[in-house]
Amino acid sequence: MKQPIVLLLLLCGFISIGQNLVLNPSFEDHRTKHCISILGGFNIHITNWSIPNYGSTDFFVTCEATMGGRNYNGFQEAKAGTTYAGMYLFTDKNYREYVQGELSKTLIKGKKYTMTFYLSLADKSSYALKDIQVLITEEKLKPCHNSNACDKAIKPSKATEGKFKMYSNPDNIYLSNKESWMAYTFEFTAEGYENYFSIGNFYRNAKTKKEDVLSNSPFLFSYYYIDDISIEPSEKGEVNVKKDTLKTVKAPTIKTNEIYTFKNVLFDFDKAQLLAISKEELNQLYKHLEINLKLKVEIYGHTDSIGLETRNQELSEQRAKAVSDYLIEKGLDLTRITSFGFGSTQPISTNDTEEGRQLNRRVTFKLIEM
Repeated sequence: MKQPIVLLLLLCGFISIGQNLVLNPSFEDHRTKHCISILGGFNIHITNWSIPNYGSTDFFVTCEATMGGRNYNGFQEAKAGTTYAGMYLFTDKNYREYVQGELSKTLIKGKKYTMTFYLSLADKSSYALKDIQVLITEEKLKPCHNSNACDKAIKPSKATEGKFKMYSNPDNIYLSNKESWMAYTFEFTAEGYENYFSIGNFYRNAKTKKEDVLSNSPFLFSYYYIDDISIEPSEKGEVNVKKDTLKTVKAPTIKTNEIYTFKNVLFDFDKAQLLAISKEELNQLYKHLEINLKLKVEIYGHTDSIGLETRNQELSEQRAKAVSDYLIEKGLDLTRITSFGFGSTQPISTNDTEEGRQLNRRVTFKLIEM
């Protein structure tokens, strides 16, 4: 059942951000201990991660002096930290690569969790895919187990004797962004056996939905970068809000040319990466824009006055752009969104107290009729 479109305009109380149960979620803990990218070395070097078949998933370190974010299939900076993985999710020979992660504890039966990870399509990829799956399992998948193909698309029933469940792309869009990271997020209810998960394309070529993004390429493949994976509890109990101080406005009553403040769009200190808790509110705004096609939106980033003015300006721009990029990744047309940063120049409260500074660290938006 679809949730009603509600934008949070005033939030009091406090928010408890869920605990990420994914071990080594951004691949930063690797056994090389050096700033070096290794092709096909993911299975050997990344702590708490493995490969569920005999593919050769890569890992890249952007602090490496000569390459940085450049690799043999294009260029991309890490989503979080300095390390990210790269894998072939489609080839004309049905060859597949995956990543397999481990949870810090078994999920609790009946409890709801939210999984989020970030993808970016490599520059040289000829296809963008619509279906990328997550297989959540009781036990670690075994490469070449029970006649399962060693380097082809994994058949879950052939790769494990334990319990498993597969989840597919919740958004009906092709994952085609080559410039920035796309958020892939979904909610599920645990069955009480979940200890591991694998991400990749579990479909053979005939079932894989794809679209051309580089028609003149002599190579037929889809290669994706992946980073910043999380599985967190998502029950309402994880968000502590005083109901009597929460005001909402349903989508039809949102006025144009008025500035509204996101209250659930949050960032870590001095960072511009969206936290998982921010996605629901942004998804609601996207759905409102999807329904009202004659509206465009402007996003404004603001900071408090702590720190250098130049850094505050840069950070406000980056945070506004992160919100803008997320809505574009969801499918919003580029022509319908603009982002601006104002640094600390437009405070709405005092910067002399933590409470006031918290109010000043905000992202706002305005809807405009086209």
